[in-house]
Amino acid sequence: MKAALPEIEKHFLQKLFAGNCRDPHAVLGMHTIGNVTVIRVYDPAAADIFIRANGKRSAMFRTYAGFYELPFPGIRDHFNYEVEHHYPDGSVFIAEDPYHFMPGIGEMDLYLFNEGKHHYIYNVLGAHFHKMGETPGVLFAVWAPNAQRVSVVGDFNGWDGRRHMMRLLGNSGVWELFIPGLCVGDLYKFEVQTCSGKLVQKLDPYAQATELRPKNAGKVPSPTLIEWTDHSWMQTRSQQNIQERPVSIYEVHLGSWGGPGIPKQEKGVFPNYRELAHALADYVVELGYTHIELLPITEHPLDESWGYQVTGFYAPTARYGSPEDFAYFVNHLHNNGIGVIMDWVPAHFPKDEFSLGRFDGTSLYEHADPRQGEQPDWGTYVFNFGRNEVRNFLIGSALYWLDRFHVDGLRVDAVASMLYLNYSRKEGEWIPNKLGGNENLEAVDFLVSLNKLSHELYPGSMMIAEESTSWPGVSKPAYLGGLGFTFKWNMGWMHDTLEYYSMDPVFRSYHHSKMTFSLLYAFSENFVLPLSHDEVVHGKRSLLNRMPGDYEQKFANLRALYAGMITHPGKKLLFMGGEFAQWIEWNCLQPLDWHLLEYPRHAEMKQLSAALNHLYREQPALWEDDFSRDGFEWIDCEDCKQSVLSYIRWNKKHDEAIVVILNLTPTVRDDFMIGVPFRGAWQEILNTDELRFGGTGVTNPGSLHTIDGKYHNREQHIHLRLPWLGAVLLKYTGKDKK
Repeated sequence: MKAALPEIEKHFLQKLFAGNCRDPHAVLGMHTIGNVTVIRVYDPAAADIFIRANGKRSAMFRTYAGFYELPFPGIRDHFNYEVEHHYPDGSVFIAEDPYHFMPGIGEMDLYLFNEGKHHYIYNVLGAHFHKMGETPGVLFAVWAPNAQRVSVVGDFNGWDGRRHMMRLLGNSGVWELFIPGLCVGDLYKFEVQTCSGKLVQKLDPYAQATELRPKNAGKVPSPTLIEWTDHSWMQTRSQQNIQERPVSIYEVHLGSWGGPGIPKQEKGVFPNYRELAHALADYVVELGYTHIELLPITEHPLDESWGYQVTGFYAPTARYGSPEDFAYFVNHLHNNGIGVIMDWVPAHFPKDEFSLGRFDGTSLYEHADPRQGEQPDWGTYVFNFGRNEVRNFLIGSALYWLDRFHVDGLRVDAVASMLYLNYSRKEGEWIPNKLGGNENLEAVDFLVSLNKLSHELYPGSMMIAEESTSWPGVSKPAYLGGLGFTFKWNMGWMHDTLEYYSMDPVFRSYHHSKMTFSLLYAFSENFVLPLSHDEVVHGKRSLLNRMPGDYEQKFANLRALYAGMITHPGKKLLFMGGEFAQWIEWNCLQPLDWHLLEYPRHAEMKQLSAALNHLYREQPALWEDDFSRDGFEWIDCEDCKQSVLSYIRWNKKHDEAIVVILNLTPTVRDDFMIGVPFRGAWQEILNTDELRFGGTGVTNPGSLHTIDGKYHNREQHIHLRLPWLGAVLLKYTGKDKK
């Protein structure tokens, strides 16, 4: 017996067959027509379909190609049932009917998302293991307001977009479907019929797990990651002011680190997050770093992009394992006293068809006008920061990593490209803002909102800006008119310092200001001093190979550079390989040259790096007052003739001082006189020319006692030996006994 279809349902049926039905639930599933309850199923791939209900199994009638009906005359009440699909290859799939369920997303979720204010949108959109009543399955949801039709496709339906069409929820632009019987780990994509009628398969923008590249489907994620055991770390973090704590960051590209404890990998094979957790924790603890910073581990298709062309803003890359593996990684590092910072890329995204670009056939996540929506330097699309749902997507991504994975901070990439509408554009290639300026007002508002939320919801977390311009107040609190970042990379210090150290020492006296200029602005922002991956690629050479002179001079210069960085105001960052003086540029496709540690100078450089980090952590004067002029004082910044710099680092109480002297020419100064702030005994606590660091042993053993007599505006002074191309750090040990 066939059920009669009202005219309105014929209209829906025509759209269903045409593949552009926005509400398949209106015709599929269970419906009551008069005194008849009818079940309708659309599955063009099935040979036969049966309904299992109330202990009975009944064959459905095929009324149109792929369209099945089964009426229940005289029954008006809805009841539970299962659909049994039989396919020509003999396979059978049994599950409850996806079109028998009410929407699984609430109106408030949709409202907040459309307003751009849903802080936990990652729990709503995407794919989530879910129960509708007692029925387990997966709830899918995606934003595609201009699509004609969106379907869930995967192995479970032969990647056939006709079999699991989604419904559009009102005017929200969100499509939703609950599919019973699916499990954690099932592969899926969204098949989108765009506004022009083109069919494309898209990776879920909110996918929390993905396939290993070159494949790019999403995976249904597990609702739980691991049993976290880092409670002590998280509690302590929330109670501390990170700006007044030691921060020495080891920057790592997981795929090419390949350090101690990591077996040699075959080409194209990567270590697992869990292997990396143990190896990195042991190494970083030995070296004394406080944090690691990971080049982007968000999913990306191209290894050579280093992770900066992101396609999965919510998914840890499958190169190194599962989301559970990454959670284990963070948990293990926390339990070893190491913070984890992630590089995060909200400025732009690649044009790969399977990803965000032209998602529903329109410029959904990006601007339509290429003068706003394309980044010519990188061949990517630029996010439309003025669109609520796009802002919510990005803010949700940032909060997701802080929430679900306990990461301690995000280093936000390419902030300058976000702030300026004319970034890397010629006249006529950009559109001014509504006030006629070049500032991207929507991006500014987005960054301020992001930083406010991250600090409010996750106390103690860091938001770090990679920002290379003079934009004011990048790390100033939002309530004082700033962007609200915790820290900003000090690109000016990096450029000037590397340029100075790359010079032959004979010319350094003429460029002395390159070493002093940074102190004119050092306290205008909360700076991180970065010697990052960007400085050891693209023909720039490694840090060691930039140093002038012969073999010994290169190492001496680099030792002095590292000592200068660790004692300069600001937090610290060094890219992997720098700690043992890698000779060649970094190559993301091969491990670091760990065999260099078999050579004395490289092993000694590693020992120096560890000594500097441990000393840094032990001395509050080197980090407690980084962002105030009270924490730094010049002794002599004008000795350009000898290329010597001397200064004091103070703790907050001003009762502890570290005196630093840098001698940046290859000349030993046997009787160097310097004024010091306290009368009594001073101790050399580190000298980069120590034999254990590969130096020549020009040191100052024992105590150095002050001599009364004004020098450098001090009432007392000391005499000491300054090593060639070296740094000396002194600490006051107390008054002399009379």
